[in-house]
Amino acid sequence: MAEDCQFTVEDLQCPLCCEVFDVPVTLSCKHSFCKTCVHTHWDCRGTRQCPLCRCTERSSRPSINLALKIASDVFKKKPEQFRVKSVEFCSKHNEELKLFCRKDAEFICDVCTSSRGHRNHDYCPIAEATSEIMKVLRTRYNPLKKHLTTFQKLKGSLEELEAYIQKQAAETAAEVKQEYDKLYTILREEEAARLIVLQNESDRKTEVVREKLEEVNKSIEELSDIINYIEPIIIADDLTFLKECKEAIRRTKYTVPEPEYPTRALIDVSLYLGSLKHKVWKKLENDVSYCSVNFDPNTAHPNLIIRDELTTISYGEKQQLPDNPERCTGSMAVLAASGFDSGKQRWYVEVAHSKEWYVGVARVSIKRKTAVFLNPAEGFWVIANNEGSDLSPHSTDSEKETTGNHS
Repeated sequence: MAEDCQFTVEDLQCPLCCEVFDVPVTLSCKHSFCKTCVHTHWDCRGTRQCPLCRCTERSSRPSINLALKIASDVFKKKPEQFRVKSVEFCSKHNEELKLFCRKDAEFICDVCTSSRGHRNHDYCPIAEATSEIMKVLRTRYNPLKKHLTTFQKLKGSLEELEAYIQKQAAETAAEVKQEYDKLYTILREEEAARLIVLQNESDRKTEVVREKLEEVNKSIEELSDIINYIEPIIIADDLTFLKECKEAIRRTKYTVPEPEYPTRALIDVSLYLGSLKHKVWKKLENDVSYCSVNFDPNTAHPNLIIRDELTTISYGEKQQLPDNPERCTGSMAVLAASGFDSGKQRWYVEVAHSKEWYVGVARVSIKRKTAVFLNPAEGFWVIANNEGSDLSPHSTDSEKETTGNHS
């Protein structure tokens, strides 16, 4: 950026050839020239005098100015990084404007400091004023840029969420259709009704995500406008910067809304697949199975596969699922689709041949993104079977972190 370059375009031009330095050398009088240019000049004049100040150069081989050499090479590749020195003169005294009056926020010349208009005012060199105000602007500009990055990440997550909702809705609809096909014509009306509700929920939740995307896009657009306005000012020369910095600082006062990832945005799969056969039992005269507990796929760890109308879980290959707030990722767990507040409850659970498992109840407020201990202090009441040992209640003093399932 321009403010990081110690040389201006004029600093990189050889006074003899008026081109950007090739191999710059600096004489003992501190004047710099292209090595070829100054030696050619000396050969023509027959004397080693500085072409500008006429001082005799003691060395026949002046040292190469490495800083100028590097800056010249960079300029040839990226000239936009260098400032063009801008000079303005005082309209009252026709002197170069070198100072900045802090009280009046004006450029002034040396004569102005003793004039009536600026006498006893606080003033400083333009470069110093630029540095001071630049620090103020950067303290406000940098957080805005971080907020923009946050919103851009949220936008990506929301776009993925929208796509997953559509995929989830399609997969759920396919499973619903498969179950209804097994029940033939008598279930067609029920199937159609459920698919309509599913589509309505999909449309409604997709619309919520799209509205959130519009809000995020609006915030990104507003932040981008502010940053796009500020960035050219930051890389401008000091005079231009000081002229525009007041408006730039005003724009940094933009209030950034808090980015939010929507909760409960996923399809309520249990509403359509949970105990499907039981809910249409009155329409059937043959016996159907019923399970009082249905698992909620939106809470399941990505390695848990849920089948059989949301009644069976098994361990499998990790799935690409949204990291929504409801999902358990800190432990290999899944919650039931419905809970209870009081009363006596009873369930029958088949654990098959698993050597290690945890089954019980949990508060809805349990931690889902970090590892937990399965004890009442953290909201769990479970029974456990570890490595095929006898069935036992999980102790409140247990030091073992959970790696099993609970519901």
